[in-house]
Amino acid sequence: MSRWNNRPYNFVTVALLCAMLFLFSVMVPSTYGESIQPPRSSQEILQLGERLYRSGILPSGEPMTAFIKGDLPVPGTAFSCVSCHMQSGLGSSEGGVFTPPTNGTILYKPFRVLFKGLEQKYFPFPDRRPAYNDTTLAEVIRSGETPTGGHLNDIMPRYLLEDNDMAILISYLKSLSTQFSPGVSKMALHFATIVTDDVSPQDRAAMLAPLQLYINIKNSQARAYQRPSGRKSRLMAENMFVSKELATRTMTLSTWVLKGPPETWRAQLEEYYRTEPIFALLGGITYGDWSVIHKFSEDKQIPCILPQTDFPVISPTDWYTLYPSKGYFQEGEAAAHYLNNKDDIKSDKMIVQIVRESREGRALAAGFDQTWENTGHHAVVTIKLKPGEKITRQFIKQLPVTGKPVVFLLWDSSESLLALDILSESSTRPELVFVSARYLGRKIQLLPERSRAFTYITYPYSFARTVIYSSMGSTTVEDDSQWQTPLRNSPINNRAQGISSVTQSLTEVLTMVLMDMYGYYYRDKLLDVISMVPDQPSSIYARFSFGPNQRYASKGCYIVQLSQGSEPDLIRKSDWVIY
Repeated sequence: MSRWNNRPYNFVTVALLCAMLFLFSVMVPSTYGESIQPPRSSQEILQLGERLYRSGILPSGEPMTAFIKGDLPVPGTAFSCVSCHMQSGLGSSEGGVFTPPTNGTILYKPFRVLFKGLEQKYFPFPDRRPAYNDTTLAEVIRSGETPTGGHLNDIMPRYLLEDNDMAILISYLKSLSTQFSPGVSKMALHFATIVTDDVSPQDRAAMLAPLQLYINIKNSQARAYQRPSGRKSRLMAENMFVSKELATRTMTLSTWVLKGPPETWRAQLEEYYRTEPIFALLGGITYGDWSVIHKFSEDKQIPCILPQTDFPVISPTDWYTLYPSKGYFQEGEAAAHYLNNKDDIKSDKMIVQIVRESREGRALAAGFDQTWENTGHHAVVTIKLKPGEKITRQFIKQLPVTGKPVVFLLWDSSESLLALDILSESSTRPELVFVSARYLGRKIQLLPERSRAFTYITYPYSFARTVIYSSMGSTTVEDDSQWQTPLRNSPINNRAQGISSVTQSLTEVLTMVLMDMYGYYYRDKLLDVISMVPDQPSSIYARFSFGPNQRYASKGCYIVQLSQGSEPDLIRKSDWVIY
């Protein structure tokens, strides 16, 4: 006899259990089944945690629920963790407001110092709080109650997270800024700069010289501080709140030269980086667009600071490249903003945009079109010029517009000078014609004199008189208030000086940023600190301004005209038009 026959009640018991399980599976809501999912991989957990931290989006795709000031509900997407604790999770100090670090390395230790090595050395305060654990950290995120029984400031949101979601967020915080980024060795920071092979030797030298000078000066100081005789200098540096760690750390700079067509650049970049890991890319220059290098920086999460290109990637979300400006796109933006503020432009049909089919023309038109539509207007009439096509009297007569246009946007190179002469004739003369200073270049001084009264120029450069002290590694920039300046002083006529000026600004920003990193050599920390740098004067742009999530340092353009004569002056017709 089988064992089932020995225990007749077992069969009945099993049958009853099967029936109950069946009924239970039918009655349980579908959400229960959704909560029992296959275990997530560690990589997936980190990605979901990153989205929680940076965007305030739950694993379900819904926004987090948060409360501020006790009981005011707000969407977590508007008050995400990164808004205050920054991308690196290492917090910030700005305008007298201190936001503490929120990465696991610091949260899970007693916290006693505001800045690494500073408060502990000069102001030996006791622990400000004990180390967190998973339970107390979840509690403070949900309720604001700290392990010591205190409460966080009401500005700090309280996030309503389920246990699973909380576990994902905490797992991400534990991984955030735990190990120094690549390119950081025991005694050095390793950097690179990128030059494409289309750049002239003069422009290449103009970009590299201030950068190499900066590296040489920094390394000379570091070597001096390392010697026994440099002890006094090192102490002086430390008393100026420069850590011994930074004062004695050297830097290396490699030049990565990209050769051939852009479709081959990614493989070259991968090989450079494989053999030579770096902390960040400093400067760089190309006559083409930066998109391949931009994508490489995003994929590898390598900061790229102030590369010089007229064709940057225009993106509202990408993080790792900080450009000097938007290039040609920015001039198109400025023209749209200027016209949007003119009360006498009452119809989109009063504007005709003539665009040369070139990278420059397309970038100018894209900047205008996007900004014009974003300010509530309809698309303007756009005529595209094929390569080599001329603007003749017959061309203008055949424009598909009714009536006489009030505004022409003439996005063309020096070939547009003939068109301006034609438009000067009374039968076709518009009220305004816009051209690009960057696109015309030095040929701008050849604008026909009879067209100068109605020709407006998008001018992305400064009106300031500047003095550059390269040997001192500093730049003095006088005020930008004058309304007229000789065209011969413009960066248009001295490209190398303009290139050198941008690199000079880079070295000055880098000096401030490395001091304010306090030895936390994480790439996201580098970008976090740059976002808190005050506005800086610039000898080529009116100013460089920085801020959270701002990826273009120069944010505007002047609208100018030319005076009469063979050596004309630039006359400002607007303040700094910003986007």
